[in-house]
Amino acid sequence: MSSALIEGISMGLLLSAMVGPVFFTLIQSSLTYGFRYASVLALGILSSDTFYVLITYVGIKFLAEATYFEEVLGYVGGVILIGFGVSSLLSKKVMRPNSGGITVPVGKKRSAFLKGFSINGINPFVLLFWISIASLVQTKEAFTSLDILAYYTGILATVFSIDLIKAFIAKQLAHLVTPKIMAWMNKAVGFLLIGFGIRMLIYTYMG
Repeated sequence: MSSALIEGISMGLLLSAMVGPVFFTLIQSSLTYGFRYASVLALGILSSDTFYVLITYVGIKFLAEATYFEEVLGYVGGVILIGFGVSSLLSKKVMRPNSGGITVPVGKKRSAFLKGFSINGINPFVLLFWISIASLVQTKEAFTSLDILAYYTGILATVFSIDLIKAFIAKQLAHLVTPKIMAWMNKAVGFLLIGFGIRMLIYTYMG
């Protein structure tokens, strides 16, 4: 069980090293609304990953063969990412970074959770990652049920912990960030999200 947990942690570190739309959204959210908001967003990301773990582990054969599912997710995901990007570009309200002393309203926390869940969930690359992990687990005949649980727990716990660390570090730098810098960052994140969305649409079409 311990070896399965260590292997899961190693895989979690690999996943955390990948830079994508979730990374930029997490950093931007921590700078704008503070660590608590970003933590709820990270919880949404964790829930999305957990959902994918369940559906890929239980239905890996069906999902691997149902290529239309990946295609639909790719197109929908690309459009949603572009939508988030355009929204960030058009947003004229630039907030001063939250130092953490301001309580984030419950409604904002719900929106943070949904944003984290959706941005991570509509990315077909995340689905492909979990499909590959589920396929890998199926090949490990020596894995017991506890080993599988430890393996997945290691991945999810590592990714969530590193997301919190990223958000915390960003929050510590909040006092150095002026509204003007935030405005430029919002635009940068907007362009990046649009870029990721377009790339997702192209890859889905070419695939």
